[in-house]
Amino acid sequence: MHDFRKSLIDSSLRKVLKRLHYPLEVMLTCVRWYVAYPLSLRHVEEMMQERGVFVDHSTVHRWAIKILPILASVFRKRKRAVGSSWRMDETYIKVAGQWKYLYRAVDRAGDTVDFLLTAKRDKAAARRFLERAINLHGVPEKITIDKSGANTVAIESVKADACVDILMRQNKYLNNIVEQDHRAVKRVTQPMLGFKSFWSARIIIAGIETMHMIKKGQMNCPDGQTMSAANQFYSLAA
Repeated sequence: MHDFRKSLIDSSLRKVLKRLHYPLEVMLTCVRWYVAYPLSLRHVEEMMQERGVFVDHSTVHRWAIKILPILASVFRKRKRAVGSSWRMDETYIKVAGQWKYLYRAVDRAGDTVDFLLTAKRDKAAARRFLERAINLHGVPEKITIDKSGANTVAIESVKADACVDILMRQNKYLNNIVEQDHRAVKRVTQPMLGFKSFWSARIIIAGIETMHMIKKGQMNCPDGQTMSAANQFYSLAA
């Protein structure tokens, strides 16, 4: 099954790269810069020109939209396990001039559990995020939240429907760790000056979150190798 999934990913990446007609190294460098640092697309364009590579900022955006979903999918299969005590919260992201909601959770050590961009901030959105996180990492022992009523109801409904025992704590102080972690993601999104569509926002944010998790050491490297964050990102396309 593992070889079958890998062949599917390799096939998807080959099809994408075949249509883009540019050296893989150039595309991956541009895309990594865009999701790793607080840069606009025009910043990336200028930085590549200084290195003798002339590529339009809109082309960099197209590369990001095509490549990031595949790399994010590969990363999820190589992601390290997280702890069983989660901190769950949401933050704001501007999309097409309107505020949307990025649900996020980290464990006690600050490692990212999962994330999900949603149009609304309600029980349905919170539950969708929680179910996605549980599908990836299993049922946690504890979830710490702030005073959010929607999050409270979502957790209680998951506990009741799945017949699982999760200790829920409402503690603003203990939740500071996830609120601080939001900043690393927001720092990268701010120079982007908002996203034009919900679809593209989800893709770019998944790329930002993937790079953020790599920087935090959340990727299982092949054969226990020690690799830089940049090389770990590039290895997702190998």
